[in-house]
Amino acid sequence: MSNTDKQLKNVDRRQFIKGTASVVVAGLSTSIFANTANASTLQTDWQAVSRSKNDKKFWQKVQKQFVLDKRTTYMNVGTTGSMPKHVLAEFNDNNKTVAKYPWDMDGKFGSWPYVSDMVNDIALGFGADSHEIILSRNTTDGMCSIINGLHFEEGDVILTTHHEHVAATSPMNVVKQRFGVNIVEVQLPVYTGSETVSEDDYVEAFAAALNENSNVRLIVFSHITYKTGTTLPAKRICALANQYAVPTLVDGAHTVGMFDLDFHDIDCDFYAGSGHKWQCGPGATGILYVRDNATRLDEYWSDCINPLWLINSSLSHAGYLGTQLQMQYIGNDNYPAKQALADSCKMWDEIGRHRIEERILHLGALCKLLLAEALPNAKFFSPNVKGLTSGLTTFNPFGFESGDLLTEFRDRLRNDYGYIIRTTDFRLYKDDTVETHALRISTHLFHDEEDVKGLVNAIQELYEYMS
Repeated sequence: MSNTDKQLKNVDRRQFIKGTASVVVAGLSTSIFANTANASTLQTDWQAVSRSKNDKKFWQKVQKQFVLDKRTTYMNVGTTGSMPKHVLAEFNDNNKTVAKYPWDMDGKFGSWPYVSDMVNDIALGFGADSHEIILSRNTTDGMCSIINGLHFEEGDVILTTHHEHVAATSPMNVVKQRFGVNIVEVQLPVYTGSETVSEDDYVEAFAAALNENSNVRLIVFSHITYKTGTTLPAKRICALANQYAVPTLVDGAHTVGMFDLDFHDIDCDFYAGSGHKWQCGPGATGILYVRDNATRLDEYWSDCINPLWLINSSLSHAGYLGTQLQMQYIGNDNYPAKQALADSCKMWDEIGRHRIEERILHLGALCKLLLAEALPNAKFFSPNVKGLTSGLTTFNPFGFESGDLLTEFRDRLRNDYGYIIRTTDFRLYKDDTVETHALRISTHLFHDEEDVKGLVNAIQELYEYMS
């Protein structure tokens, strides 16, 4: 047997143990897995809980699944989420198992949960087939794998926006410098609290850019802009791109775990999302969707023999395995983290992703409404418009004041009132040379109406004191 054949044979064997139900350790006491057994008792039968007609009690039950510090109200999920109790417990137990039995090639543990099993458990929840989902390290990992893997040539054009994260701008800068790709920024419609904006405005902005630029090879955009919290009409933008035979790569860092996503319905070619933000998985986890082994890319880039190089793979040479397994396998991986992400996704599926989306948008809308009433002179950058809103609320209580004042405001809000939010900055218009500064709030499924009201009251009081 060749070294390559041996490597492929052992791909799925390099995994770890989850749970005692499927674990048999020859000659060892099962007491070493006592903590895992305790962890399993933390899980909740969400179908049973959801039968309750008392919505308030249901969400109180959800809140109890998190170990967040009760002395503060954490509202910065857009940066990092918090693992649910049972996910955290099993993550810790699985790490202990790996530490105790680092390498088991003899099958002593019996049934091993392969990464492919994890993907099978969660793919449907994202409206995807199992062979289309890769458990990545984060959004940046997914964005870099696709952008740096595409066979760009000098003169190719990437359409993007002026509100993208460095997860996209960094690899786009690489292909610009490396291959001579032209990066063209679409001016997104501007919202500062008084303008009327609609989905049509965003679609028309991309349509105009497609008509103005020849040789567009890729469109890259954020489903939710992380700076302002504006939701772009991803499905309509992808449909537009398909009319021009241009593939789409969507940055979904803030939608995985917030929205009830259906990748097939969105009809993008690639979708990269975070596991540690709104999905509340561990750090260095993410979701990468590659539509149908990237077959449409072969159609759109028919002039390229190999349009997508699998640059982040230990199996790039083994095309017969399929894109999912090739991109999934990168040598030794953090299997406890991958399993923890899958466990969190399964909890979301059990609660109901549509129900979670409705809850988050309800709290986000309440936050925007109450802030507008409390701070009539503030500047708001998150439209409270159906289809464009999200769980992110970005605003500046002082109008367009500098970042130093907002940094002080953020710190005093935490130190004096116990509310944790973040500052942000962005170019309002793509040709701006000065950044616009703002505060950003994240409302998630472990918050409630009282959290939002308390935050707004604290912000109003602090604003009046600092004005």
